[in-house]
Amino acid sequence: MPYERTPATGPVLALSGDLLVIAPRAAASAPARRASTNPYRRLLATPGARAFTAGNLLARLPMGMFSVSAVIMIAGSRGSYALAGAVTATGLAATAVVAPWTARLVDRYGQARVAVPATAIAVLGSLALLLCVHYDAPSWTLFASYAATATTPNTGGMSRARWAHLHRGDPAALHTANSFEQAVDELCFMLGPALAALLCATLFPEAGTLVGAILLMTGILVFAAQRATEPPVSPRTPAGSPLRARGMPALLAAFLATGAVFGSMEVVTIAHAGGAILALQAAGSCAAGLLYGSLRPAPDIRRRLLICLTGMTALMSLPLLAASSTPSLLVLAAALLLAGAATAPTMVTGMTLVQRLTPEGQLNEGMTLAVTALLGGIAAGSATGGWLVEHTTGTTGYIAPICAAALALTITATGVRTARDR
Repeated sequence: MPYERTPATGPVLALSGDLLVIAPRAAASAPARRASTNPYRRLLATPGARAFTAGNLLARLPMGMFSVSAVIMIAGSRGSYALAGAVTATGLAATAVVAPWTARLVDRYGQARVAVPATAIAVLGSLALLLCVHYDAPSWTLFASYAATATTPNTGGMSRARWAHLHRGDPAALHTANSFEQAVDELCFMLGPALAALLCATLFPEAGTLVGAILLMTGILVFAAQRATEPPVSPRTPAGSPLRARGMPALLAAFLATGAVFGSMEVVTIAHAGGAILALQAAGSCAAGLLYGSLRPAPDIRRRLLICLTGMTALMSLPLLAASSTPSLLVLAAALLLAGAATAPTMVTGMTLVQRLTPEGQLNEGMTLAVTALLGGIAAGSATGGWLVEHTTGTTGYIAPICAAALALTITATGVRTARDR
């Protein structure tokens, strides 16, 4: 036998006289090389990844629909935006309390066992809200119904936990996965409100809530059915909360300030130019997140976070400069697009650091705490931005996101210094 081949991926073994010669296999074709260098194609080629990603997309889209749908539905029926805002704020506060506990149960008992019943309770709360509004029930029932939706599991966190399990020990793949998930977040929060408003306007006021509930339940069922990619349950979950992990409190405080950037920018921009233009900020963030995912992961993740926050602080000044220098909405749109380009890299880097600081077996809880901090910051930023718009000029309100970004940068820099001293 003149020669013998190893399996398809190995080299060629050639016999030459009494010598065994190992010859490298010919290089792959150009199309194959191009396919292999696309990090997102490689990511989605992971066995089972496309199935759980599809389910998670269905479940995550309603996250951008529910609050808008509730405001349209309640304000249209009761004629009070104050009541609608109070109901949605109550739901946000309830989520901040309940979500970490739901995530802890997910870590302890598994995604499928906890996510499905928790989602069913949240969906029943949404349907109860719909019926209470439709049949003109007392106002307190609206608060109770919307508070029940706080059991909705952190779908983005569960998806990131699956990537962390599938690509443990591969920082490059995990960096791409976190970037992909952040781009999905931006896409869902860009399309969700628009879809909710369209459904409520073209069908009936309750349509946004109804469709959102159906999508959420369907998506979670599809996601939970993918048991092959579900992270294993940790037999011994560490006692206490991930809040006790070194560096986590400072990081969550930075997330709180970052949320204030988003909340204040949203309110100020809506007051100044309407809500449609906000989609450009989300589009810029989505594109930047995908581009960021194709780069190498940072060897020093804390230093990279400082760089991202510095860039975000600088770019958040662009909307203020645009709004104060010209009345052109095109200039403001370009400024928002560029400002949004800094948010996804910041969030990706921050979430990666959360994953590294969170003790093993508590990943869902750790990421949910980060999301909760963001939500709290969004609420505080919205209130601050609204006060500035009401008591000052519309353009002055753009100072709020700059200050919030600078605060996040200061907190992170202090935390990094403390960590190095230790």
